[in-house]
Formats: sequence, structure tokens, C-alpha cells
Amino acid sequence: MQIRPTSSAQTSAVNLQTQANQPTTESSNSAPVDQLDISPEAQLMSTQATGQDIRADRVSDIRAQIADGQYETPEKLELAFNRMFDEIA
Repeated sequence: MQIRPTSSAQTSAVNLQTQANQPTTESSNSAPVDQLDISPEAQLMSTQATGQDIRADRVSDIRAQIADGQYETPEKLELAFNRMFDEIA
């Protein structure tokens, strides 16, 4: 839908008013800049979540057990189920 003025005088007035409302600084030509502030608590959580406390030796041992088919034993599964049921109950 287009709204058109009825006379050229109104067109000139609208154009002048539009130009007057526009900022004349050079910063209006630049793109807006977004900013993100991260709290110290979030930064701490981020460093803790990076996995710095992962034991590489334990991970490689478990990976080797999985590759050999020795990791999932009936005893480990039963222990896991019991722990899960204890948490639920």
C-alpha cells in the first residue's frame, strides 16, 4: 500500500521533515555494533567446562576397553542400574 500526498507542497514538507529527523553525524553511516558482556561467574564456569580436569590416561584406558569389548560387563551394567534406581527412588 502506498500513501501519496495530494499536493506537491505537502511532498516538499514531508521531504524536509524526513531530512530534519535524520542524524547528520558520520556514525549514522557505519553499521551498528553489538556488544556482549560476560560476567566473572560465567567466565569461571566456561573455564571449568573446557575439560581441564579430564584425565587423559583414564579416557584412553576406557577407550581401549571399549575397543576390546571388555568395557560393558554384566557387573558394570548391574551397578549402573542400581545407582540409577537409587537416584530415582
